[in-house]
Amino acid sequence: MNIPAQIKNYIDSQPVAKAADMQTLHRLIQKAMPACKLWFLDGKNAEGKVVSNPNIGYGFQVVKYADGTAKEFYQIGLSANTTGISVYILGIEDKKYLAETYGKKIGKASVTGYCIRFKALKDISADVLEAAIRDGVQASAH
Repeated sequence: MNIPAQIKNYIDSQPVAKAADMQTLHRLIQKAMPACKLWFLDGKNAEGKVVSNPNIGYGFQVVKYADGTAKEFYQIGLSANTTGISVYILGIEDKKYLAETYGKKIGKASVTGYCIRFKALKDISADVLEAAIRDGVQASAH
């Protein structure tokens, strides 16, 4: 199955309201990142054991580790979880930046060093989320 089909199946597998929010977010991220590489991680490790929630990824960056190794990974991630939705903004070095810049403006969301977590799209400002996504893409493009 190709990645767009995996993404569609994942979004469609969510409860109706969450699926609608996920589809809206999927479109918003693609609008902010036209022609970006799409990823789908099913949340399973090499042995097929579930180790995380499935993730939709957008964009491309090379993550360098302290030991000198590097790995290709996405810049923005989207995932459903038991309490709502998580948007991962990867590649911002300053782990306080997202919370300090967007935490008070975004609405009813938990904002950490790389994750914006909320119950439903209606609880947050989509414009502020889009600004945070664009900011994260800019930061990880360098």
